[in-house]
Amino acid sequence: MSDEQSPKTLQHRIDGPQDAPVLVLGPSLGTTWHMWDRQIPELTRQWRVLRYDLPGHGGAPADPSVSTVELADRLLRTLDEAGVERFGYAGCDLGGAIGTHLALRAPQRVASLALISSAARFGTPDAWRQLGLLVRANGLDQLALSAPERWFAPAFRAAQAAIVDWSVQMARAVHPECYSAACEALATHDVNTGLGLITVPTLVLVGAEDQVTPPADARALIAGIPDARLAVVPGAAHLVPVEQPAAVSELLVRHFEATWTAQPAAAPVPQSPAPPAPSAFDPEPPAPLRPAPQLHGDTAAAGRPDPYAEGDRIRRELQGDARADRPGAAEPAGEYGGDFEEFVTRYAWGEVWNRPGLDRRTRSAITLTALVAGGHHTELAAHTRAALRSGLTPAEIEEVLLHTAVYCGVPAATSAFAVARRVIREETRPRE
Repeated sequence: MSDEQSPKTLQHRIDGPQDAPVLVLGPSLGTTWHMWDRQIPELTRQWRVLRYDLPGHGGAPADPSVSTVELADRLLRTLDEAGVERFGYAGCDLGGAIGTHLALRAPQRVASLALISSAARFGTPDAWRQLGLLVRANGLDQLALSAPERWFAPAFRAAQAAIVDWSVQMARAVHPECYSAACEALATHDVNTGLGLITVPTLVLVGAEDQVTPPADARALIAGIPDARLAVVPGAAHLVPVEQPAAVSELLVRHFEATWTAQPAAAPVPQSPAPPAPSAFDPEPPAPLRPAPQLHGDTAAAGRPDPYAEGDRIRRELQGDARADRPGAAEPAGEYGGDFEEFVTRYAWGEVWNRPGLDRRTRSAITLTALVAGGHHTELAAHTRAALRSGLTPAEIEEVLLHTAVYCGVPAATSAFAVARRVIREETRPRE
């Protein structure tokens, strides 16, 4: 490809230690790299952070790109010119769509991936193209005024007037032609058939109140990307890094610490018979500055993680922060409740659920079947939620229960259907 044909670079800035591994942060449509400002102090403690602007955003040159593939190519060219070969990547909304193409087109360069408020396909092509036409005809003033309703939860909008005003001004300053081109990029973005080819360790993160890319879109990504992990942030909508900066920073740090090795070369040769130093894949390094990461269970890494810590991590990922916080969950019984909970966390979640032989979707299907056979409806409700977080769709859960009717009996399956459908309605209904 000649210089004239090579993709143009993207406006960017770099923060953090000169010799640290590089973490790239991608913005949402209508925002600038400043949407990540509150993550920078935490992330630059161990990474060199490169943030970029989309064309026509944040004063960047108005060189429109009409596909997410083209935007990914432009970002790779930007990284090439910055001397960055291998990197971690976290992208929000359109930035997440770009991230999926990076993982598909240059998997050898992407050490680890986080998709935030993203989707395999964003709405319908007609809706995006109509929006692009409206922006070309009328500019961005009206659309910018409505941005806070799409981006932030009601409670946040009421409490953070200054940030709401900042978001309006940021969206209003986007070049209309570039915004329209980005609408066309989202109209044609559809990676549903390619999700299974993503081999990069992936975190999918979504706000519980996101109406633009709702949790159902996140679960579709989880269902398609092998071994992806899901994190749902309560009380947040679409721009979850802005609404819940501390929570997002912690989730990103845990994910990238647990899944990313900055150097993919062969393991170093130990210089003494002492136990080898942990690699970047180790879920729990010695003398940690924070609790063990909650988003990855790599039992093949050097140094086996504590089964209780791993079990607590997996249980929280699939069933929430605490069983007692969930209506209808079984309470520990008597003075031995604490010991029993520790036993279940350590051996059921930390040992069996953490084994590499089956993925979480398969284990969830098996668990639902066993609970139907035993008539354990309280645990069935909890594990229906876990199945959704493992990536099973509502239709797949119902198919599992239909299968149990043959082998466990129609009455048992009938009761199970009632429990599962109630939970699915609760988990998938639109947030007020």
